[in-house]
Amino acid sequence: MKTDKLTNTFRAFRNRNYTLFFSGQSVSQIGTWMQRTGVSWVVYTMTHSAFMLGLTVFASQFPSFLFSLLGGIASDRYSRYKILLITQTASMIQAILLAVLIFSNHYAVWEILTLSVLLGIINAFDVPARQPLINDMVTDKADLPNAIALNSSMVNIARLIGPALSGIILVKFGAATCFLINAISFVAVIASLLLMDLPTYIPSPVKKKIGSELAEGFAYLKNTPSISTILLMLGFTSLLVLPYNTLLPVFAKVIFKGDAATFGYINSFIGVGAVVGSIFLATLKKEADLKIVLLVSTVIFGVFLILFSQFSYFPLAMLFAAFSGFGMMSQTTISMTIIQVDSDKEMRGRVMSCVAMAYFGMLPLGSLLIGGISQKIGAPDTILYEGVIALIIAAVFSKFLRSGGRIKRIWIDL
Repeated sequence: MKTDKLTNTFRAFRNRNYTLFFSGQSVSQIGTWMQRTGVSWVVYTMTHSAFMLGLTVFASQFPSFLFSLLGGIASDRYSRYKILLITQTASMIQAILLAVLIFSNHYAVWEILTLSVLLGIINAFDVPARQPLINDMVTDKADLPNAIALNSSMVNIARLIGPALSGIILVKFGAATCFLINAISFVAVIASLLLMDLPTYIPSPVKKKIGSELAEGFAYLKNTPSISTILLMLGFTSLLVLPYNTLLPVFAKVIFKGDAATFGYINSFIGVGAVVGSIFLATLKKEADLKIVLLVSTVIFGVFLILFSQFSYFPLAMLFAAFSGFGMMSQTTISMTIIQVDSDKEMRGRVMSCVAMAYFGMLPLGSLLIGGISQKIGAPDTILYEGVIALIIAAVFSKFLRSGGRIKRIWIDL
């Protein structure tokens, strides 16, 4: 019985292409989290400003908001596989440039922000192609929700390992080494893509004008409330709640009187909770009501953010951080799963570009807002209010989430 349950939890690995993708991304995501942690710490060390932390997140993610619609159209028009090869190679080059900049020991904040903007533009085309490409990697569409959940678990295991490694390397070797390791990690994901045997790409015979395709995408969302309502909820959460992690360097240095390693540990404890949440989602039965799970996850996220904000005793605060990581990961992943599973195949690229807009657009704006508010009222009270807002969002959308009618399953209608 236990063997059957274990097999069910990891059933997406029956697909060779997905297994290759998972393996390569596992290595690359660790490097990505090392770089994120390193960039935040370098900027905060140089400026000691919560607002500059927000500006750093804004620089890396707002370009994704600006260009994600174009990325979605490219994803629906061209080979997602080739797009991903290009974006992953470009991300590796960006990491190399960042490492060289820091190794030179002559750098300014604006140079780091410029390279962050470059990465944001790359991600605007990477995300709309990468998420729908998972559909092509999975032969049995019944395995798709499991593949998405396992993909989230992989990202969050990287979030557990990457910041912890980054904290140690920042102390012993410096930020440039973190960025160099990230650059090397892209070799794994590029190799995994080259080893895949995906179905032959068949381009669409009809190429519409970009304006027509954009209008088509927005009309589809307007007429599909099961997607647009979840998208709206994700947008509010990304703007007002998810930017709490912008203030983690402040907690590490000011609240917990620590250093870069402390910052890494905080991120890792959040990652522990996120990994547990990913495993929980992967074990959900096919008939599970994802909207109810989304509601409960949002409440958990809000409650434990409030608790984390109010305790300066490090071990207890890390326990609350882990639970907030569980709620955060579950809330975000279920939202994206519902949206991707419920969207029509020919619209999936444009829908995922709207997800990128809701996430990468609202998150950097929220980071600027949260960074500015924190300068006025302090980091603990700011995160306290973010937790309260998460509970308000759960209350506002609770009627829709409890309305019944389970999310349609992709293996039924594809």
